[in-house]
Formats: sequence, structure tokens, C-alpha cells
Amino acid sequence: MKKLVFVIGLLLIRLPAFAQAPPLGINWNKPVRVSRSTPTLQVVVNPMLRKGSPIYEESFAALRVLDAEYVRYGAWYPYPRLSVAELEPPGEDTTYWDFRLLDTMLFDFLDATRGRTSILNYCTIPQWMFETPQPVRYPDDPNEIYFDYKGGNQLRDTSFKELGDYYARFFAWYTQGGFTDELGKYHESGHRLTIPYWEVLNEPELEHGTTPAQYTRRYDTIVNAIRKVSPKTKFIGMAAVTYWNPEFFEYFLDPRNHVPGTPLDMISYHFYAGADPEIGFENYQYTYFEKADAFLNCVRYIETIRKRLAPEVKTAINELGTFVSEEMRSQPIPESYWNLSASVYAYLFIELSKLGIDIIGQSQLVGYPGQFPDVSMLNWENGRPNARYWVLKLLIDHFAPGDSLVETTTGFMTPSAYVAQAFLTQTGKKVLFLNKRDKKLEIKVPSSLRGGVLHVVDGVSGEDGPRRVRIESDRLELGPFAVAVAEVPDGQ
Repeated sequence: MKKLVFVIGLLLIRLPAFAQAPPLGINWNKPVRVSRSTPTLQVVVNPMLRKGSPIYEESFAALRVLDAEYVRYGAWYPYPRLSVAELEPPGEDTTYWDFRLLDTMLFDFLDATRGRTSILNYCTIPQWMFETPQPVRYPDDPNEIYFDYKGGNQLRDTSFKELGDYYARFFAWYTQGGFTDELGKYHESGHRLTIPYWEVLNEPELEHGTTPAQYTRRYDTIVNAIRKVSPKTKFIGMAAVTYWNPEFFEYFLDPRNHVPGTPLDMISYHFYAGADPEIGFENYQYTYFEKADAFLNCVRYIETIRKRLAPEVKTAINELGTFVSEEMRSQPIPESYWNLSASVYAYLFIELSKLGIDIIGQSQLVGYPGQFPDVSMLNWENGRPNARYWVLKLLIDHFAPGDSLVETTTGFMTPSAYVAQAFLTQTGKKVLFLNKRDKKLEIKVPSSLRGGVLHVVDGVSGEDGPRRVRIESDRLELGPFAVAVAEVPDGQ
């Protein structure tokens, strides 16, 4: 009996430290669709991006290195002084326009994205424009996080002229060199920017409890006011968060609900895989991907609505991320979390590319305690990029619209612990891999990959960027939550 136990012990010791995964199959001669998708990110206005921040230089340097197209610049309500140009209503003899803080941050952003198309979204309507029982105040300190700068559902000006004039003047400040205020005084800026895309408001269902009909009227008012100032600007609508509710999409995408001639170039909406507070971090790997799959089913349904009502309109899913529990936010977030979150984004990039989504944006460049630290792409203490940043950089460097996705299989009988997608790109054949699980996987790959290079973001690469591994055989190893791109040798 003792001898038998000893033999079993030896067998257990010799078991591999990784799990066997279903083999990868690729048919390079069978394209399944041409990609329309651009991987990118959003940059959210917050104090970490202001001059004087300990990571100011590092943040904009990291953004510059990404060299991303269609970066979304979002200035929103928790930072009223950084997002709103007129914090007080005009009086009898004075107005309160002030762009000083807004200008500084915007031009830092534009400098870091120079040569690329960006999307601007100053989504916060001045709070004084809404009907509220008492005036809604704002902090004197522009760095203070203030989630109470909101309130009211109805605009005080039922004609909406006040709303349209605010955004027309805002635009004129940046594109026409200045504007004339409510009292007839001219404010000179000297700015002559070209603004290619403007996104109208943000998550309106949450901010002010805006109904689809209310949002559509506000969208039309803002867009038609801006067009008089900047006729070449294109517009993105919705920025929705209730992607599971078709009512908003049905109403907004129906041309009959808009002022005739109002342009709609693109819609946008958001998804975050949240963590159920009852489960431990070890189970997030299952919850996140299950929620991602549920979201993808919603995307498929939304696409049927879009194609039926407004097939010429493009789609941006420009906030993608994961959340930890509130309890986890109050303590150091595990290092492996960043790899898991990056793996979820890579998975969504693959699946959304299959669905023809135009812009696939990860959220966000910098978060920090108090302002969604779990979606940060940089370490808020030293500015060093984490795995979420490096996976985005990996996708930007290797994949672009015009690539062909080819038939790729990873097993049919049971869901695989890894996902792979092969692409015919402008620079050769490539395969994007991701490991969904917190364990090493060994994958049997086609011989065409042998001799190629694997660019890997995993727990080993850490904050240092992708590491390069030569593919020496038909066996490929992926570490826990790894994301990798295989470059196939020429001629294979």
C-alpha cells in the first residue's frame, strides 16, 4: 500500500504545471469579414492630468506613445471647474465665462494627440440651466471630486435657446477666435482649431434622468447650434449606458424623431463588467467574461436596430472596462487584476471587430482612488503603464481597419479557456491570443506559426511592455490572463 501511494505521488509531481487547451485551427484562405474597427481609449479630465500633478508628464508622454486614433476626450460633471465654461448665469451687467482651466488641459491633450483625429466631449451642461429647488453649488477647488454637481430634469428655458447658445459660444471660442456673450461683449481667444468630432452629452440616462425624447431634442438643439459655427464638424450621439434597453436606440435612431436635416454620424454607448460583491476576486475571471458575453448579445440586437433605422450611421463603443468591488477599491488592487482586465478588453476587441463596430475604446488613461481607480491604464502614483495600457498598445500597433479576419477555431465541444483570432493585416499574418483564466495554458498551434515572434503582455512583462518570445515549436504557452500577438513568418 505504501509503495502504491509513493508511485501515485511521483505521477502527481510529474504532471505539467499548465492546462492542456484545445488545438488552434486557422484557415488563412477563408476570410470571414474585413475589419472596420479601431482600438483606442478615452481620456477623462481629472486633476491627475493637470500641471503640478506628480504624473502629469508621464501621463501625456504615455498618451503620445500610444499614437491612437479617435481618442475620446471627456470633460464631465465631477470636476465642474475643469469642464464648464460658464458656472454662473449671466447677470444684468456681467457674465461669468472662464476658459482658463479648460484651455490648459485641452491643449495638453491636443499636443499629445497631434496628427491624429480626436473626439471632444464637454458633456456637462451648466447646472444653473436646470430647474432645481435650490441652486446647485460647486467646490472652489478645481481638484475636488464633486459628484453632486447634478440635479434637475427640465431645462429652465423651454425654448432651448439658452442651451444652444452656450454650445455655439463654446465652439466659437475654440474655432472662431472668440465669441460675443449674452450682454454683447466680445471675448477673444485667438483659437482657430478644427474640431472633427463632437460627442453630445454623456450617459444622459444617468445624468439628469434624461428620457430618449428629451435627449433627442437636446441633441438636435446643440448640433444645429454648433453647425452654424463649424459646419464641417461631425457628431456622435447618445453616449448611452443603458445598452440593455432598446427604447433609447429605437427612438434616437429613428429620423422621424429629429429636426429635419440634423446630422447623425455615429452613435456611442458604454460597457463595464462589474464585480458582484458576494464573490471573491478569484471568481472575477468567470464573472467578467460572462458579463462580456451578455453585453455582446445586446450589441447584436442594437446592430439590428441601427441597420434597420439608420444603416449609414457608425458605432463607437467608447467606454469599455471592468470594475472591482467597493471593498477592493479601498485597498491595493491585486497586480493580476490589470492583466485580467486587459484580457477582457482584448476579448471584446475580437468579438466587436466581428460585429463591425467602428471604434472600440478602452476606459481610461488615468483613474485614481475616488475616481474609478480600477479603470486606470497608468499607475496613479508613478505614471507607469499597466497591462491595460500595454494591451491597447499591442492592438494599436498590430491591427487596423482594412485587416481581414479569417476562419479561426479553438475547439467546438466546450468553451475554451483561451480565445484566438487570426488576421491578414497590411504587415502580414498575425494571430491575437488571450487567456481567460488564472492558469498557464499550453496550446497546440499550426506549424505555420513556427519560427514566428510572439509579443506577450502577462504577469512577467508587468509594467515594462510586451516581451518577445520566439515560437520554436507547435506548442505555445500562455501565462495567466496573458494577451499575445503572434507574427507569422513570411511565406507561411
